Amino acid sequence: MITVKPLKSLNEQELPKKRSHSSIRNLIPTLLFASLISTYLDLFFTGVGLYTFPKRPFPELFSINIFFPLVGLPCLIILYIYIIRYLSKWRKAGLIMLLSLLMAVFERYSETLGFLDHTNSWKHIYSVFGYSLYFTVIDYFYRWSNKSYE
Repeated sequence: MITVKPLKSLNEQELPKKRSHSSIRNLIPTLLFASLISTYLDLFFTGVGLYTFPKRPFPELFSINIFFPLVGLPCLIILYIYIIRYLSKWRKAGLIMLLSLLMAVFERYSETLGFLDHTNSWKHIYSVFGYSLYFTVIDYFYRWSNKSYE
């Protein structure tokens, strides 16, 4: 039996394979970086005495709430990276400012619930600037660690 294979013309080129941007494997370095940075910042600021975590898991072991930097923040970062990849520079800046403002509001709300306690000298505008810097660094780190995929 004779089988006929179609000839590939010299003009036809193979389509490039699409690489998956949403693969969790591409996010792991950024998630680890984000968790480490937030954990060290929490340890620093609690050590300096700017805030404390009255309600936290394993209070005899940790002076910080380990749930947020190890579980809550990585979930937020996954959503953040998923959205920010498709935005222009100005929209990224707007999203970063919006998230920073929301995080400051979340801090105020967590204070009323008793999860966080700031000193009297703390201004929540510090959180807005801190989180905007944090989200910007996370965006740069993600793009740097995945530049081969883009």
